[in-house]
Amino acid sequence: MNRILIVEDEERIASFVRKGLRANGFTTTVAADGEAGYDYALTGGFDLVVLDIGLPGRDGFTVLRELREARVTTPVIVLTARDSVRDTVAGLEGGADDWMTKPFRFEELLARIRLRLRTAARAPEVTVLRSGSLGLDLRTRRARSGDRTVDLTAREFVLLELFLRHPGQVLSREQILSHVWGYDFDPGSNIVDVYVRALRKKLGAQAVETVRGMGYRLPCREDR
Repeated sequence: MNRILIVEDEERIASFVRKGLRANGFTTTVAADGEAGYDYALTGGFDLVVLDIGLPGRDGFTVLRELREARVTTPVIVLTARDSVRDTVAGLEGGADDWMTKPFRFEELLARIRLRLRTAARAPEVTVLRSGSLGLDLRTRRARSGDRTVDLTAREFVLLELFLRHPGQVLSREQILSHVWGYDFDPGSNIVDVYVRALRKKLGAQAVETVRGMGYRLPCREDR
């Protein structure tokens, strides 16, 4: 079942799109501003994003640019009232996969979503994530650090996968909690710190860096 993130601040439109997609078998999540939309999309837990441009906080152009800079490749369909050629070109060149203007017909949006999902499904599947001498095999669920093979627990695997999909990017504890443990997990818990220490013990003290007051990141390394 495909997971769709709807980033839309107009409740009426968000509800309309959400209900239509759910009726057609999709799982949906709604974010009402750019900050929340960016944080959700950054987790990598969605198959496609429907993104408005005129959002509170970060606008859609900023969300899109920062997602692409963070190497998030999730397909994005922009759904906006802006219909100028200049805005359309800026959006597509900024990393959007498609552009639709409001008002719109739901049937057309649905068709475009299905098309983008089919296109994404045909892309070559990545089975090994790498950063320097560190690698993670998504099939065997084992990590390699240099010449060593490292067995991981289920949570450690998901945590390392998150870091490897966003090398060099600082991930806050809240972002890590939402991806690895879910949004219902106690935000006051120190579970993230515990699991980061476990990864360091298995992969080396420098495997994950602490960025004080912000979170953690996997250092960017040259592939070897």
